[in-house]
Amino acid sequence: MNANPEMLDFVKAMSNPDRLRIIGLLSQESATRAEIAERLNLSAKDSLNHLAFLEHVGAVTQTDGIFTLNNDKLAVLAREKLAEVRPSYNPPDDLDEKSRKVLKAFLNSDGSIKQIPAPPKLQVILNYLIQFFELNTNYTEKEVNTILRRFNEDTAGLRRDLVDAKMLARESDGSRYWRVN
Repeated sequence: MNANPEMLDFVKAMSNPDRLRIIGLLSQESATRAEIAERLNLSAKDSLNHLAFLEHVGAVTQTDGIFTLNNDKLAVLAREKLAEVRPSYNPPDDLDEKSRKVLKAFLNSDGSIKQIPAPPKLQVILNYLIQFFELNTNYTEKEVNTILRRFNEDTAGLRRDLVDAKMLARESDGSRYWRVN
């Protein structure tokens, strides 16, 4: 996972109700640690720890013992981190526009399936999946599941859909699968 430590610290800071109450108080006016502790009914130790963490992430600043909300830092973080556009799957250019739209809508940026669509959109997903199976190769059910699991946890459903669509064939006992053209 490509974690952003600054973002994780910020989320951790904002996930505590007492720290959110401190931010709420400081959004109205600056205050000392003792004033914050008293107004929010926090122990001296808790107020010190919360303020230190909020200062660490840049949500508050301290000057001569007076804590102030750092609106600029919060705005920058919101603009640069919270509003980031998540990458999406980019289908090949040689696909028709309808198929490209379906793949973009139902695949994550890594190519895994967000949600298995209903027919007829399911056919586009099956066309996408079948390319990961080699022609003239026999697969065990376990091997088929391993390939499909990379895309979605519902390996049995996807395997059945590929067989029903006559894209994969199988022995009646399920011991062997192979790609059909």
